[in-house]
Amino acid sequence: MAPFRRGAHVTPRVEVERRADGAILLTNPYPLVTPPVNVIAPFRRWAVEAPDRIWLAERTEPEAGWRTVTYGAANEAVRRIAEGLIARGLCGQDAPLMILSGNSVDHALMTYGAILAGMPAAPVSRGYSTMSSDFDKLKYVFDLVKPKAIFADDMPIYEKALAALDLTGVQLFHSRRAFSGGSTDIAALQETPSGAVADAAYTRLRFDDVAKFLFTSGSTGMPKAAMNTHRQMCTNAAMIRSTLENPDNAPPAVTLTWLPWSHTFGGNSILNINTVWGGTIYLDNGSPTPAGFAETLRNLREISPTAYSNVPAGWTMLVAELEKDEALARTFFHRLKQMAYGGAALGQEIGDRIQTVAARVTGERLPFSSGYGSTETGPSIMNVHWSTERMGLIGLPLPGVVVKLVPVGGKLEVRAKGDTITPGYFGRPDLTAKAFDEEGYYCLGDAAKFVDPEDPAKGFVFDGRVVEDFKLDTGTFVNAGRLRIQAIDAGGGLIQDALVAGQNRAFVAILAWPDLAACRDLVGEDLSADDLVRHPKVLDALAAALSRHNAANPGSSTQIRRALLMTEPPSFDAGEITDKGSINQALSLARRSVLVERLYAEPVGPAVVPV
Repeated sequence: MAPFRRGAHVTPRVEVERRADGAILLTNPYPLVTPPVNVIAPFRRWAVEAPDRIWLAERTEPEAGWRTVTYGAANEAVRRIAEGLIARGLCGQDAPLMILSGNSVDHALMTYGAILAGMPAAPVSRGYSTMSSDFDKLKYVFDLVKPKAIFADDMPIYEKALAALDLTGVQLFHSRRAFSGGSTDIAALQETPSGAVADAAYTRLRFDDVAKFLFTSGSTGMPKAAMNTHRQMCTNAAMIRSTLENPDNAPPAVTLTWLPWSHTFGGNSILNINTVWGGTIYLDNGSPTPAGFAETLRNLREISPTAYSNVPAGWTMLVAELEKDEALARTFFHRLKQMAYGGAALGQEIGDRIQTVAARVTGERLPFSSGYGSTETGPSIMNVHWSTERMGLIGLPLPGVVVKLVPVGGKLEVRAKGDTITPGYFGRPDLTAKAFDEEGYYCLGDAAKFVDPEDPAKGFVFDGRVVEDFKLDTGTFVNAGRLRIQAIDAGGGLIQDALVAGQNRAFVAILAWPDLAACRDLVGEDLSADDLVRHPKVLDALAAALSRHNAANPGSSTQIRRALLMTEPPSFDAGEITDKGSINQALSLARRSVLVERLYAEPVGPAVVPV
């Protein structure tokens, strides 16, 4: 096999303390690099050290080139916006800015301008205002954080949603088209050059001020507003940097991303960390869906990233294109030094295929990282910072955090403490109290297990959501997280991801997202997704693959008795993809309850695979 390109990271190490009560404390012995003093400090730094380096770039029109904003220009724009907001009486921790629109340069400038003015930025999933018929979630978060201002790049898109809110005393801002009831162009906030007002605002920022409210996509109930402080966001950026051999001289990253800033993966792991360390971000208006992926490919044919992150669905779609498009592969791997995927486990077969293309194009395999954390942890508390052939790892603790593994129901539940942990949920002290244990560790609700109990430095793998495991009607306990990973591996490359059903049922069944490229290769025809998931060759191959799994796993809690392939991808906006990048099993199963009923209908219906 081709060798791995030498990484820039330190050798993985972990210190382990085992308590008498069975709890295990894990720490990283490497020192934490000094974090910035606040979220705005990086703009001041890079405006001096690299004023002409591109910070953000976006396409403003479908056929247009890239609009770029340098660090020097961004620093001045952020200062002017802050002054403009302050002049309009908008400043301080009790005056949040709610943001309705998707990723854009103006979205980012308004975010950091508000933060400089002392206002928490509250980016809201677009689904709350564009996909909802009753706007219940939007109204809930609006009433919870009580914003004093709202920004949307193109106001007419959000007219119906805004009409559902009591906007008394709320100032509206736009960057493209105005609200019919009146809104201010953000250009008006930048009319006067910045000066003493921005400087004074900067001196008022405190490390424990709230910089953002990020809303969790829980499986039940309404979203929670996790307070993300300057301490939390700055420390997390420092933690990631601390795994580098030479953190002071690492070159700035260039990346392309579609991941929404209303989620911690896109808003903190990508936007915040790249900004802290002077990186360049090209905004991708595409998405890992059949309708949106063409735009991603168009952008990747122009932009050669040095670092690239995506969810497993995005990597699955991309590798199929890289395998057949030599020019795309060469552009993509030209400068690439680091690949990463979100909290969901990337299938081993997909990871191997990506490395095969990398080796063909570069002569080397590339480091493939993954991380673990949540909205409440800033996000990452663990990551894979070493070269490994194994997909599905969640890594080791990062410097500056203590991870505690607590025995719960035969598993080890993950808890964490450190400066990267949220102080709690805004306006919900009751939920905050429930989220932390008696020692002040935040409880993530996930389980992890050692790759090798005899060698902890090999890292950990995700062992499912403690709250998502369930029992069959016989009382038999099902480890849903573990079985989901087994189902993907057992699918013979046909399954991209899966939902595990069976609570209070007689047997386990799965709803699965297919790898459409693999299905087309199997069928030998360029059929639509709907035709592929009903094709006899695909259904027969899936039945055979799952039968082999069942033969090796004879227990009722590990056998998969039926399967149904789906064509609708998991939705970020609907909350099906969590803030960790994994599939929200409970919410997705509830959202797709009609399909679950098809799985268990008697007699077995069309396209349902009995195993």
